[in-house]
Amino acid sequence: MRSLLLIAALLGVACKPHHPGAVPPVRVTRDTTRLRSPAPARDTALENRAARLELKVLEQEAQVNELQGRLDDARREVVRAMAKLQSLATRAEAASGMAEAEIALQALRSGNGGNSASPELAQGTQLLQLATNEFDQQNYGGALYLATEAKNAAAAGQGRVGSDDREDRRSGEVPFALPLRLQTTGRANVRDGPGANYKVLFTLEGGAAVVGYSYVDQWVRVKDDNDRPGWIHQTLIGRRDK
Repeated sequence: MRSLLLIAALLGVACKPHHPGAVPPVRVTRDTTRLRSPAPARDTALENRAARLELKVLEQEAQVNELQGRLDDARREVVRAMAKLQSLATRAEAASGMAEAEIALQALRSGNGGNSASPELAQGTQLLQLATNEFDQQNYGGALYLATEAKNAAAAGQGRVGSDDREDRRSGEVPFALPLRLQTTGRANVRDGPGANYKVLFTLEGGAAVVGYSYVDQWVRVKDDNDRPGWIHQTLIGRRDK
């Protein structure tokens, strides 16, 4: 009997199905890394053009403010002094003063290469026209005063042209029509030339007053309050209101 039970047990073991171990599924890893588009190349020519336009706006605003201020001062002075000057000036003196003003403005026009954009030339011409109007109304005192102011404007223009001629011009340098009142917008290096490869002459803190005279691309030729010259990048300067 024991033999029969042993045989049956052995047969049960032999007949038990064999289940091999499950093979783990293969996981497919997806590469979700996205290719980044390369950064667009900088358009230096476009940046320089935009910089020149910004400087042109500052230049024109300064011209308008300067001319308007001088013209208003001249007119107010004429009104205050008209009664006194009218009794002192003669028709001949007024005519002589106007002729001298015309000669001075003509000399400025010639010395400026015929450039009618000169602020002093524009101001002097306008003052001389006002002098002519007063002369026609027989206000010889007012005419003489305005003619004198026109001569002063011409003299200031001649002085600026002479100063510009004495500056060592860089290739591509463009002078402003008149000096621009600017200030630094942050800590700024002032360099020996119009480029980051030029050596640093000195450093200005934010809010330092400078005067701009010309530019090359995005670099502006300036002088600080201590009359130290140099070049500063346009992004480091802005308009000075006072």
